[in-house]
Amino acid sequence: MSTADNAPAIPRSRPVGAGHWRAFLAVAKHLNFRAAADELALTQSAVSRQIQALEDEVGVPLFLRHTRAVELTSAGSQLHRAVGPALERVDSAVRQVRLSAGRKLVSITTWASFASMWLIPRLEEFQRDHPGIDIRIDATDAKQDLETSDVDLAIRYALPGAPMQGAHRLFGEQLAVVGSPWLLKNKPSVRTPADVARFTLIEAGDAYRTQHLEWLSWRRWFEQFGTTQVQPERWIYFNYAHQIVQATLSGQGLALARMPLIADALASGDLVEVLPRHRLDSPLAYWLLLGPRSGHRPEVQAFCAWLQAQAQITRTAIGDVPDPDTQDQLD
Repeated sequence: MSTADNAPAIPRSRPVGAGHWRAFLAVAKHLNFRAAADELALTQSAVSRQIQALEDEVGVPLFLRHTRAVELTSAGSQLHRAVGPALERVDSAVRQVRLSAGRKLVSITTWASFASMWLIPRLEEFQRDHPGIDIRIDATDAKQDLETSDVDLAIRYALPGAPMQGAHRLFGEQLAVVGSPWLLKNKPSVRTPADVARFTLIEAGDAYRTQHLEWLSWRRWFEQFGTTQVQPERWIYFNYAHQIVQATLSGQGLALARMPLIADALASGDLVEVLPRHRLDSPLAYWLLLGPRSGHRPEVQAFCAWLQAQAQITRTAIGDVPDPDTQDQLD
């Protein structure tokens, strides 16, 4: 046997085509070739050929093929961690280029309850005053990375501190006990904290499982006002703030609701605050963050100015007087 036969194979150094990586990410996402093919609008055999070609290029298997499923190998997992964010940055850059050549657009990420209860009802005014600016709202509980995504603004709900450095505080909050007018009309008057036990109480289902949300719980309210031994008629639990308020509007019970999100419903009389002297202070606040590549665009500046004006109206409505040290200004 010749010396050349014993020489180790020289690994390939040429770049791998982007199409192979997209096929790889789709299969890694679904762990199923057929589902990946459906996502990419390709045939299953075409996806299989791309994965095989990719494995030939890198020199190791990236998936373990089982009868009914596939799984990533250790090498596949390593590449998945590197390739996913890299392609997302490429896609983000392409979207930014396309947007700069097209219509003016402001994209906002926030969570669903805030979007439906506070932001969307106010948007008509901005659209009326700025008809040439399109708005895109991404309502999700997952936090978007403003460094890599094509999102211009993020509105977040968090404690003050390092993660909110550079953010603008829109408003803080208190929790208020509220109910629908007709529910309260058909029940005895609520004069003391113990009286709420005559009602069904509506609670966030994850209040005791999610960081910081225990601040919003009935248990804290009972502890604050010395009624820890009180047990309500029954409990109803929901995952989202807008579900809690919707159930309250329909008369299903009393809720300990976030004042910034229900100020309009209180002003219209759709909800009634009971025990107004028994509001519960929350350390959480609502923050506006600006994407690093967005601040120079006039449409983003216009939306930020409008958003801050709307926040001032809410602060006035709920009596929020923020600490000046938390008022970071957006450049």
